[in-house]
Amino acid sequence: MNLSRRIAWVFAALLLVSTLSLAQGSKHESHLRTVRGIVLNKDESLVSGAVVFLKNMRTQVVQSRITDDAGTFRFSGLDPNADYEIHAVKDDSQSATRTVSSFDSRKEIIVTLKIDRKRS
Repeated sequence: MNLSRRIAWVFAALLLVSTLSLAQGSKHESHLRTVRGIVLNKDESLVSGAVVFLKNMRTQVVQSRITDDAGTFRFSGLDPNADYEIHAVKDDSQSATRTVSSFDSRKEIIVTLKIDRKRS
């Protein structure tokens, strides 16, 4: 086999490996989950500026987001094999803590958090 054919075969093999690697990466990303939702007060009004906490129960890592003007929040890139706890806080009040289960197979989970009690 001449040198140019060897180079062509090596190039084709590298291209195949990189294509498979990219496909595996996008496959992994497609399994990640998103939790999004809104925060309401006891009067059912949207709450902007609330802090939403999301805790990975396996790693104990806590992420936080601040709700926008429409009272919405979003956490993406979440491990589908982990359970999460989520709650919202605004001033001296907070919502109940909700659980996002690893047994829930939805890729996108929508949560409504209602701030209706004093912080403990």
